[in-house]
Amino acid sequence: MSALNAESTAFRSALDVVRAVEPRIADAIAKELHDQRESLKLIASENYASPAVLLAMGNWLSDKYAEGTIGRRFYAGCQNVDTVEAIAVEHAKELFGAPYAYVQPHSGIDANLVAYWAILADRVEAPALAKAQKRNVNDLTDAEWAELRAAFGNQRMLGMSLDAGGHLTHGFRPNISGKMFDQRSYGVDPATGQIDYAALRETAREFRPLVIVGGYSAYPRKVNFRIMREIADEVGATFMVDMAHFAGLVAGKVFTGDFDPVPHAHIVTTTTHKSLRGPRGGAVLCQPELSDQVDRGCPMVLGGPLAHVMAAKAVAFAEARQPDFAGYAQRIVDNAQALAEGLTRRGATLVSGGTDNHLVLIDVDKYGLTGRQAEQALLDSGVVTNRNAIPQDPNGAWYTSGIRIGTPALTSRGLGTAEMDQIAELMHTVLTQTKPGASKAKFDLDPAVADRVSKQATELLAEFPLYPQVDLG
Repeated sequence: MSALNAESTAFRSALDVVRAVEPRIADAIAKELHDQRESLKLIASENYASPAVLLAMGNWLSDKYAEGTIGRRFYAGCQNVDTVEAIAVEHAKELFGAPYAYVQPHSGIDANLVAYWAILADRVEAPALAKAQKRNVNDLTDAEWAELRAAFGNQRMLGMSLDAGGHLTHGFRPNISGKMFDQRSYGVDPATGQIDYAALRETAREFRPLVIVGGYSAYPRKVNFRIMREIADEVGATFMVDMAHFAGLVAGKVFTGDFDPVPHAHIVTTTTHKSLRGPRGGAVLCQPELSDQVDRGCPMVLGGPLAHVMAAKAVAFAEARQPDFAGYAQRIVDNAQALAEGLTRRGATLVSGGTDNHLVLIDVDKYGLTGRQAEQALLDSGVVTNRNAIPQDPNGAWYTSGIRIGTPALTSRGLGTAEMDQIAELMHTVLTQTKPGASKAKFDLDPAVADRVSKQATELLAEFPLYPQVDLG
């Protein structure tokens, strides 16, 4: 019997240790690997982290409290955390060409909260302190704090609407950002499904926001960040970009020039998974004038930084700095465009008519279905997607009229443009064979069709094994 490789030994040993304490957890972890290997994963926000990234999260760094920043912790004994965070910051700055990086956020939402409060502190707190003739927020009286909070509550944000592809954290009421800001949305041209920059400029001139947010969760095109910065400068707004979805395309130099947000935005937030292929977490990049405020992220809105996740971020950033990552990022876009073309050729209606990035948005009303029905029918057939609102969606944000699909994960497995066409055929089969049921969630699909498509998906994936270097036995 040949010796196991390092990855197999590491994961087998880890599961053995877990199994000795709680076997059900070990079984669930092993089952998750099995399920991911068998899934045709088209979730635009998911990917596969490398074994090195995964292993960097399971260690003694998890045991440390490290509130504060590098060299300025509220706890003693954080010298190794300082080293880890400094390395992650170094890689992030080099990867994105950013003057400053903050890698403590636990998620993209946390990163956005850090950015919003940093902007508010920079734009509102400083004048309030000057007016009160105080040097520190801790010196403000209760009345002065009340005035400051009122100023915070009256601030304005302009972000992309949910149905156009924006995110809940871009100022919508169910999220805290919608309570922090008086929000207004910009959308897309109904004829093209793409951002109308002239209309955006007009809205900004009329609304006069403190913050303009670029970036998206379900917009299948590039964004011209140079134009958006010009608009922000014209109205005196801080320009923030949430690049959580397309950070890998920026890191891989697929998005450059006007389409790279880092040179144009005052502050940029991101997740570290999705197209970047790292651990679940967040980061903030900013210009130097905002760095002091960003550094207050913990304890301003964050709990203690997760040192083990920062270690995994450092590994992921280091991986993304390797030459082959640029090729991976380009293949993500090539695959998305091939998938879009295959769907269009088979009669699908795509929002904006196609894609420039990693995701495709399908209008499933063409098939007489809601997004909820289409999502479940595809899942029953071995194709994992998520329902998503489309512009002017008649079914709202829960049932929706769209399906969002993305190519980062399948590209990580090695699938290419030829396989994207096969996937388009599988999706076409399911969507055309599914009939709406008695409610917006019910549907009818012949189980034989679902079973056949599922088997075809499994056969396709068999040629592209997931984590082939990991054998759990």
